[in-house]
Amino acid sequence: MIPAYMLVPFVVMLLCIAILPLTKVEEWWEHNLHKLYVSLILGVPTGVWLCLNGMSHELEHQMIYDYVPFILLLMALFVTTGGIRIKGDLKAKPLTNTCILAIGWVLASFMGTTGAAMLLIRLLIQTISERKYKVHTILFFIAIVANCGGLLTPLGDPPLFLLFQKGADFTWFFNLTPEWFVTGVLLLGTYFCMDTYYYKREPKENLQADDTQTSAISFGGLINIFWLLCVICSTMFINGKYIPAMADHDAPFYLKLLREWAFILIIILSMVTTKKQTREENNFSWTPILEVACVFVGIFATMTPALMFLQQNPLPVSEPWQFVYSTGVLSAFLDNAPTAMVFHATASTLPVAEGTTLVAGVSEVLLKAISMGAVFFGALTYIGNGPNFMVKSIAEQSGIKMPSFFGYMGKFSLIICLPIYIIVQLIFL
Repeated sequence: MIPAYMLVPFVVMLLCIAILPLTKVEEWWEHNLHKLYVSLILGVPTGVWLCLNGMSHELEHQMIYDYVPFILLLMALFVTTGGIRIKGDLKAKPLTNTCILAIGWVLASFMGTTGAAMLLIRLLIQTISERKYKVHTILFFIAIVANCGGLLTPLGDPPLFLLFQKGADFTWFFNLTPEWFVTGVLLLGTYFCMDTYYYKREPKENLQADDTQTSAISFGGLINIFWLLCVICSTMFINGKYIPAMADHDAPFYLKLLREWAFILIIILSMVTTKKQTREENNFSWTPILEVACVFVGIFATMTPALMFLQQNPLPVSEPWQFVYSTGVLSAFLDNAPTAMVFHATASTLPVAEGTTLVAGVSEVLLKAISMGAVFFGALTYIGNGPNFMVKSIAEQSGIKMPSFFGYMGKFSLIICLPIYIIVQLIFL
């Protein structure tokens, strides 16, 4: 049994992410190496305790077979989409900005939330660069493109891919189209109204600059579209379902991680085949993905006992709405992929009425609830989904002052995203 005190390192890790940027050590915390120090200080003792108590297998699975695939998939999407240059400076009118968000919302299910976010964030930042009020645009981009858009296929978000591996058909996720559509329309509509309000408050000189400093959209680094397709195909087909040897319990680690070796090769090929000038024009930097890697290595290590604690002490949930909020709240603070697996396991233990449709071994309505909670609620915090941190980092590198961890929740996610999620839950579940 996992004692409750082993939750402390994870809680401290979350508090460091939330509080340190607000203190006098903010400048120290901004360095990725220092984030890595904190992750190691909290993660290594946690790992040692697990090993000494006979739980090294759980730690190994979490760090090698969960963290490594997680970070390499994000890195592959980051590098390939970061090599596609979409250059241009459009007039940052509310309709234009809303259209960019809508395009990302649609693309997210088919190229992953990370891929869609990294493909469009630089174009969006350039478009709104002359505007005074632009933070709200980045916040809605995180919610719409980096999270909610990825609900329709296993490619959209890691928890859906794991549910796909558990037995859900690839096309089953299209059954979530109504939930995806209503959520997206409500978020896009809210953004359009808010951006219209801020647009009317823009100083005259900012609007004049926005009208005059425009340029047509141009493209570069299009070879990376091929590499992006390779990432997508690797995610879909290099797994135990299509290569049974990978799922063999006794398979060597290098075979189990065959997909991740493919990601590494794609990353290298993308870097080699993309002109250096293209990435420079794209302001490509390794800083955002390194920040995610340094922070999430501590999160994955310290949340290992937290997830085991939840498995040993399951939450008393049985109704679809309970699965939405339980999966959602924990996904906002834990990684949404293992959280979805915990609640999938919980759902599989519940009695099933005769005639109930089962998908991946659980009631279809409960699988919908788990999927919605894991994907949508990742937008409630910066750590809820990997792309959130990367978008925040790129925006800050561009001079946009982003809200703090708690500021993001208090000024945006809890007052805008959460009410919309509640409405969608009441409509569909």
